[in-house]
Amino acid sequence: MGSENIRIREIKPVLSDYISKSRELLKISAVPDEDAIHDIRVLMKKSRAVLKLAGPMNSSGLQDRDLISLKRVGQIMCHWRDKSVHRKTLRGLRKDYPALFSKVGSDEKIAVLMRKPEVIAEPDKEMASGLIEIDDLLNKTFFRIRFNDMRKIETAYLLENLELSFEKVRNIYLECRNHPRPEKIHKFRKLSKDLLYQMYFFRPVNRTEIKQLEKRLERMTLNLGKYNDLQQLLAELEYKWPDEKILPALIELAIIIKGLQDQYLIKVWKDAYLCFTPGRDMQNFLGFNQH
Repeated sequence: MGSENIRIREIKPVLSDYISKSRELLKISAVPDEDAIHDIRVLMKKSRAVLKLAGPMNSSGLQDRDLISLKRVGQIMCHWRDKSVHRKTLRGLRKDYPALFSKVGSDEKIAVLMRKPEVIAEPDKEMASGLIEIDDLLNKTFFRIRFNDMRKIETAYLLENLELSFEKVRNIYLECRNHPRPEKIHKFRKLSKDLLYQMYFFRPVNRTEIKQLEKRLERMTLNLGKYNDLQQLLAELEYKWPDEKILPALIELAIIIKGLQDQYLIKVWKDAYLCFTPGRDMQNFLGFNQH
């Protein structure tokens, strides 16, 4: 089957819906809760993945401008999200290792991170400024997309971009598998999410194979996310080895965290092998030869 004979989901309605939902979530309350922040950040990642798939839509630099705007939204919310993730991660560790946490409880950084934030009815000055900027960025992006004609994007072009995304993930997977480094693993997660969100548009081509790929990518990104959350926690605690000033209990906590990271990566490698081992390509999942 050639690319001229296949149909995929329309891009513009889906992309517009992502931005529209984000605008609605932002207006639910004066102070966005953890769920709203999480959902908006996911919608931003989905939107950026779609823009990367569609590529430059005209000569006005629309794609670049919107990618920058949507990335900025995620950056503003990143700090709000990280605090809650660190708190949940530490509380989960405390539940599993209560004796250890009775020893590290005196650490000031851990105490601050585990402290439950006060419920506030109005955002502080910094958050208020961020919310105004986010609202402006989303509104401008929504209207730029609304008045852009995406019907002229050829299916063959989208398939080429999808293959490029697939190869990017395969390459970073091989880098991580042979020389795992936290920064590379973080990039592996981001590129895998792009591919996952782009695959959604190609479900009509070969639903069974593509859904199976999506499930594996979902598990991969979930476990890579858990790995990354633990890595960010270590960075927030400013853990470095060796350092004579580190409490022995903190060293033990770091060893436990690194052990959990190893467990998540074992799960990642299993799914990644089935998706990206040399010899497999995007055409295996699409079920046709586009060349």
